[in-house]
Amino acid sequence: QVQPMESGGGLVQPGGSLRLSCVVSGSIFSISNMGWYRQAPGKERELVATITSGGSTIYADSVNGRFTISRDNAKSTVYLQMKSLKTEDTAVYYCNAKPSNGVSRAYNYWGQGTQVTVSA
Repeated sequence: QVQPMESGGGLVQPGGSLRLSCVVSGSIFSISNMGWYRQAPGKERELVATITSGGSTIYADSVNGRFTISRDNAKSTVYLQMKSLKTEDTAVYYCNAKPSNGVSRAYNYWGQGTQVTVSA
C-alpha cells in the first residue's frame, strides 16, 4: 500500500513561512499528478495546489502568489513552500497522489495530514 507521508507543519506567526514536504513510497511518484489540499475546522477539504508529472501547476486563488508547489522526482517528494502566511491558512494539509494522463493504473492516495497553525 502506498502511503504519502507529510512533514513540515507547525505553528508560525502571521507573515511567516513554512515548507511542507511529502514523500511517496513505491514507484508511482514519477507518473503521478501530486496535490496539496487542506481542511480547516468545520470546513470541507479544499484544493491548495497541484503539479502534474510534467511540472505544470495550478493554485487556488486564495494562495496564488504566496505558495509554491514543486517536486523532486529523484527523491519522490513534493513540496509546498508557503510564504506570507495568514491566520486563514490554518488547517490540516494533506498530500494526494493520482495517476497522470495516460497512466492506466487507477489510484488515489492520501497522506495522514500535517497541521499548520498560523497565530500570533
